[in-house]
Amino acid sequence: MIDVSFEFFPPNDAQMEATLWGSVQRLAPLAPRFVSVTYGADGSTRERTHRLITRIQRETPLTAAPHLTCIGAPQEEILEIARQYWDEGIRHIVALRGDPPREAACYVPHPQGFAYAADLVAGLKSVADFDISVAAYPEVHPEARSAEFDLANLRRKIDAGATRAITQFFYDSDAFLRFRDACAQAGISATIVPGILPITRFPQVCTFAARCGASIPAWLRERFAGLDEDAETRRLIAAAVAIEQVENLVKHGVREFHFYTLNRAELSYAICHALGVRPHGDAPAGGALSQARA
Repeated sequence: MIDVSFEFFPPNDAQMEATLWGSVQRLAPLAPRFVSVTYGADGSTRERTHRLITRIQRETPLTAAPHLTCIGAPQEEILEIARQYWDEGIRHIVALRGDPPREAACYVPHPQGFAYAADLVAGLKSVADFDISVAAYPEVHPEARSAEFDLANLRRKIDAGATRAITQFFYDSDAFLRFRDACAQAGISATIVPGILPITRFPQVCTFAARCGASIPAWLRERFAGLDEDAETRRLIAAAVAIEQVENLVKHGVREFHFYTLNRAELSYAICHALGVRPHGDAPAGGALSQARA
C-alpha cells in the first residue's frame, strides 16, 4: 500500500484561491494521509495559513496539517497558536525552523523564540500529543557544517518527538537512498518520506534547487532543453520524469510520498494514478466535495 500527502501554500488573491481549492477537491478522493499548508518565511502568511487550514478541516474529510516555524515570534505566541489548533481539532503539525526573510543575511533566532526545529518540536509536545513532521535534507541543508552535523540535527528533532521526516525535493534518487541508509545507521527509526516536486517550469525548479542545495542532474537538464515555449511537451516530460522517480523509489521499498503541488493538482494526480493510488469509495475523481468533516 502506498500512502501520499500533499502540500499547498496560501493563495494571494481570489483567482489563486479558486485554483487552490479546485486542486484540493481534485486530490481529496485519493485519501491522502494529510495535506499541509505552508507558512511564510517571516510569518507573513500566518492568518492566510490559518484560514486555509480551518476551511480544509471544516469542509473536507481531509486531515489538515499547518506548518509552524521558529521565525519572528516568541515561544509563548507560537505555543498559543498550537493550542488554538488543538482546540480546533488539528492533530498534525509540520514543524520547521523556517527560512529567514530574504533581506536577512543569515538566520538569527528570535530572542524569546525557539532557536531550532528540535526546540519547536519539544515545545509542541509540551502542549499536546501532536503528530509532528519535520524536514530532512538528502543532499544536506545548505547552512549545515557537514552531512554528519545535518544528520545529528535530524536525530535531535526525532528524539524531541517528531513522527516522520519529509525530505526536501530531489531528483537524484541515489542521494535519497544513501541518505535513508545513513539515517538507519544513525539510529533514526522514524519514516523518511521523500518529497516529490513535479516540474511545471524548469527554470523555476532550478531557482528553488539553488536556494535549498538540491542538485539538478545533467540528464534532467537535457530532458527539458529547448522546451521553454512548449508547455504541453513540458507537462508530458514532467509527468514521465516524476513517474520514473517514484517507481524507482518503490522498487527500493519506499511506501510513502509527499508531493509539493505548487497548488496545482494535475501532475500529482497523474503520478498517484501511476503509483496505484486511486479515488476511494464513491468519491468522484474531480467533483466538488460534499462530505463535511464532523
